[in-house]
Amino acid sequence: MSSDLSTRLVEFVSAVTGAMGLSLTATVTETPDLLRVNLAGDGAEVLVRRRGEALGALQHIVSAVFRDDAPGGQRVVVDSLGFRQDKDAELRRMAAFLAEKAAASGAPQEIGPLNPYERRIVHLAVAERADATSESIGDAFMKTVIISAK
Repeated sequence: MSSDLSTRLVEFVSAVTGAMGLSLTATVTETPDLLRVNLAGDGAEVLVRRRGEALGALQHIVSAVFRDDAPGGQRVVVDSLGFRQDKDAELRRMAAFLAEKAAASGAPQEIGPLNPYERRIVHLAVAERADATSESIGDAFMKTVIISAK
């Protein structure tokens, strides 16, 4: 990742959270498929209240602004106090559990409604298994994921 992109991400997120009246520290970490903007400081818990609605809104803004800037198709994810990271791990565990249940019983399992980011996590978790498959159903932003035995 270029330090220029990292600097721009930190500056942008700091400006938006500053406009919200929050004094937070933003840092960027990189994985092969992800640029994670981590927020910490006094007031960071405001972003995760009400099931992370404010964090989701900030995520949407950052994704729209930096959609074409991340190299190699990396996604930009904004997190506060590890909220999104914990939620991602919970979704992966739930997807693995439901895939196991679908494979054992033969009955399709549902999870959702989920936003596109959450659905991606579930689909990737199910794809790691050879005995299950997943698909999204619905025609709105929030969709349900059906996990079935192969």
